[in-house]
Amino acid sequence: MIQYALKCAHDHKFESWFKSASAFDGLVASGLVNCPICGDTDIQKTLMAPSVQSSRKKAKKPADDPATVDKTPAAAQPDAVPSGIPAQTPSVNAPNPELQKALSELREEVTKNSEYVGDDFAKEARAMHLGETKTRSIYGETPISEAKELIDEGINVTPLPFVPPRKVN
Repeated sequence: MIQYALKCAHDHKFESWFKSASAFDGLVASGLVNCPICGDTDIQKTLMAPSVQSSRKKAKKPADDPATVDKTPAAAQPDAVPSGIPAQTPSVNAPNPELQKALSELREEVTKNSEYVGDDFAKEARAMHLGETKTRSIYGETPISEAKELIDEGINVTPLPFVPPRKVN
C-alpha cells in the first residue's frame, strides 16, 4: 500500500491509498482517479513527506503506545478506489461540509438521471456495450473483481463514492 498526496487541475488537494505505484499510474491513465470536490480527472501527485520510522525509534516504543497504532483508514483496501479524503481534513472522523455537500449533490444527480439496475449492473453494462440493449446511464452494484473485468473489456465504468440506495422495482 502506498499513500499519495494528490491535486486536481483546479488545485483541490486530497490524499488517497493505492495498491502500488503502478496501480496508481494505471488508474490515472484509465481516468478512474478523480477529485472528490469537483470530479476532475486531471490528477497529479504532489510533494509529501514520507512516513519512515528508524529501527531505533521502533525499538523504543512499546506495542501498546498509541503513537504506534496503525492509523490506516478502514476504507483503505488494496483494490479499493481512491478514498478522496482531502489533505486539509484534520481527522478522518471530522466531517468536511464542502465534501459532504459535493457527495450529496453527486448522489442526487446520479439517482435522478440514471437507472438503478441493482446486482445486474455488470450484465446490463455488457449488454449496452455489445449493442444488445439501448445505451443509457445506469448505476448499481457489482463485486470489484467484476468491475475490473468490465474495465479490461473496454467498458467504461466509474465507482461511486457512496452506496447506492436500494430501489424496489
